[in-house]
Amino acid sequence: MTEMTATQRDKLMADLRIVVADAEQLLKLTADEVGEGAAGLRERLQERLAQSKHRLLDLQAAATEKAKAAGHAADDYVHEHPWKSVAIGAGVGLIVGMLIGRR
Repeated sequence: MTEMTATQRDKLMADLRIVVADAEQLLKLTADEVGEGAAGLRERLQERLAQSKHRLLDLQAAATEKAKAAGHAADDYVHEHPWKSVAIGAGVGLIVGMLIGRR
């Protein structure tokens, strides 16, 4: 499976937060429901909700660590190869300038 882009990962995390918030609201709304089945269902839902929150925090922490590692790697590369980095930046700027100039 391919790596998720930052935008996809952010959207997934936002969607998961919405689902967690909706599930919490559902639990509050059904708190006065009585019955053995409803109580058992509420307990299982609360457990799964807690697990989902924990996984969401883990995903967020992992994404943050990956972003920091990528930033450090780019910083190290630029410090080790400054002229190569300047040449790459100039080349990208030239290409973007040519594309903008064509329009």
